[in-house]
Amino acid sequence: MKIRAEKGLTFDDVLLVPRRSPVTSRRLVDTSTSLTPQIRLAIPILSANMDTVTEARMAIAMARAGGLGVLHRFMSVQRQVEQVRQVKRAQGHIVENPYTVGPDTPLHQAEEQMRHLDVGGLVVVDEGERLVGMLTQRDLFLAPHDHLSVRDVMTPAERLITVGPDISPQEARAVLYQHRLEKLPVVDEEGRLVGLITAKDVMKAAQDPQATVDEKGRLRVGAAVGVTPGELERAQALVEAGVDLLVLDIAHGHADHCLAQLRELRRRFPETPIAAGNVATREGAYDLAMAGADAVKVGIGPGSICTTRIVTGFGVPQLTAILESVAGVQESGRQVPIIADGGIRTSGDLVKALAAGAHTVMIGSLFAGCEEAPGAPVLRDGQKVKVVRGMASLGAAIHRRLAEQGEDESAEDPQDWDKVVPEGVEAVVPYRGHVHEILQQLVGGLRSGMSYGGARTIPELQRHAEFIQITPAGVRESLPHDVHRI
Repeated sequence: MKIRAEKGLTFDDVLLVPRRSPVTSRRLVDTSTSLTPQIRLAIPILSANMDTVTEARMAIAMARAGGLGVLHRFMSVQRQVEQVRQVKRAQGHIVENPYTVGPDTPLHQAEEQMRHLDVGGLVVVDEGERLVGMLTQRDLFLAPHDHLSVRDVMTPAERLITVGPDISPQEARAVLYQHRLEKLPVVDEEGRLVGLITAKDVMKAAQDPQATVDEKGRLRVGAAVGVTPGELERAQALVEAGVDLLVLDIAHGHADHCLAQLRELRRRFPETPIAAGNVATREGAYDLAMAGADAVKVGIGPGSICTTRIVTGFGVPQLTAILESVAGVQESGRQVPIIADGGIRTSGDLVKALAAGAHTVMIGSLFAGCEEAPGAPVLRDGQKVKVVRGMASLGAAIHRRLAEQGEDESAEDPQDWDKVVPEGVEAVVPYRGHVHEILQQLVGGLRSGMSYGGARTIPELQRHAEFIQITPAGVRESLPHDVHRI
């Protein structure tokens, strides 16, 4: 037995010491960072891969804001793949594999297909994938009732403006404007459909210049995988769907089976960025880095709904965990960014995590109350709330086990619940509106914090950072006190 001499510190235990600053305006601060060596973000924030936080809608909002969403894995492979595709289709220079329909399809089937896909138009192609026409809501709205097939109401190919696959975004914008078009089919030299450019996507790209996008202008998205049988097949399907980041995510990432899975993922998908965790020690971060991780996720028990430290007695306060993990990846000799996962309640916590050496932070409960999080808000004591649960809570553990076993939820046996040892709780959080409003507050606080630290960039913040440990009285002094808040 041994007891470490140093204290374990978390965010409330310290403050950053202000420095002389050359920053005259928060607008001069650059909040961009590396999520992995291959992926840059405009803001250093990820939404957590929790089933009450991140599905496609949250991932889309996060990427448009300059961050990234990580889809949870407690769903079927098919559904997770469809979520990835939904994010990748939400925006892009050229929509690859656009939704199509045959010219002889009955009109009522085409209408149902558009409703199901929630799209305003379908490209009409023949059996050889050659462009035949375009069907839009306008065509359907104006169509006489005696027209029974797509061919009867579509705009035929000879009346459409088309472009080649090498068109640039600027050229596409000019063509759309010149002809006052909403959709621009992209065809090859033989007239086969290869993609679709939409005015909506062009507008989105202009409205969100800091969006996290890939080389094709599509929003980036991450997705979680585990270590159980079948997870390699899940990863394969996600990579084929175009996922930008695989996140190998288990409660205790410094375990032999996690390291073995990471090595196998690295072997099978050498070009796909992989984040792995969670760990909280120098040794854990070192081993993940050496096993091939492109980013290391740090945090054992700091989340607001996590009870791992109470149930197991294990954990490391989050600030110390970040400092130790940074040292571990430095010892590996690899450039592996740190993701600080859990414990972020305020923008001040965000600043402290980054100053300690994290490159990004992952946020769960704070985002669970947002409109984009899964689930609808409900009224409780006259206030709108949403549900959040730790992924080791009783409900999540039962749901995960069912998903892993491929069982239907109706087959759930309550007598099996006593076999589950929860390491998290289920709770409600206030409804907080849209996630971009929370991000504005967090990033605004980060910009202010960097100005106090005399830093124009996150690496400068880390180089200049000086922490001072404070007492409980210092914590009380930091909060509003001796006033009646209104």
